[in-house]
Amino acid sequence: MTVAVVTGGGAGIGRAVVERLAGDGARVVALDRDATALGGLAADALVHGWKVEVRQVDVADDAAVERCAADLAERYGSIDTLVCAAGIQRYGTVEETSLAVFDEVIGVNLRGVFAVCHFLMPLLRADGGGSVVVVASVQSYQVQTGVAAYAASKGALVALVRSMALDHARDGVRVNAVLPGSVDTPMLRWAAEKFADGRPADDVVAEWGRTHPLGRVAQPAEVADAVAYLVSPRASFVTGTDLVVDGGLRAALAVALPEDTKEH
Repeated sequence: MTVAVVTGGGAGIGRAVVERLAGDGARVVALDRDATALGGLAADALVHGWKVEVRQVDVADDAAVERCAADLAERYGSIDTLVCAAGIQRYGTVEETSLAVFDEVIGVNLRGVFAVCHFLMPLLRADGGGSVVVVASVQSYQVQTGVAAYAASKGALVALVRSMALDHARDGVRVNAVLPGSVDTPMLRWAAEKFADGRPADDVVAEWGRTHPLGRVAQPAEVADAVAYLVSPRASFVTGTDLVVDGGLRAALAVALPEDTKEH
């Protein structure tokens, strides 16, 4: 049976990935620092009959990640899939963002991925290889204003993915990234509340959705589908790349033609 480890597995994209992989028959180990979210996941797993094990682990805590890796090595010997979906968002320009906040974002979004891969790569290599998928962002390449720390962390992930893909190809380990646009997750809802200025958060989310050519934000399950493809045998010749799941956002120019000059 396939053994998959998913960080950030308690909510959002990570939770959707856990559900998708478990629904496909994998044994999934969900890591998250939120004990309440993990409890809800464990309860749902019982209802659905999923083989899901939950562990409270903060990816920014090196010692906790190392202990978890040792436990997984003892319990399973090897793993087949690693999905790094844990992440946080903080807003601010380089001037507005404190060094402490920058370190917090880098610690979770970048260093957390590095630490997880550092300690779990031996388990991926142990049985002839496997697959790693890192959840980055369209803001790895193109950014909005006021996200200096977040954009830096996500851009660095793409370079890290390519490096790991080259370094571990000989081990049979494929490493890829998924780059979502706006996704209807608790993190997006938190951001919508932050910028709502008295409006309903649903209105803000809908407004952000209209900036995507498909006219809406994604659902977490749609990103999980992309992850499921990358970790599957169907993607056996895919490594060192990033799969954009953004509803056409990166394809669009910010400046559009006036309506009366467009050809119909």
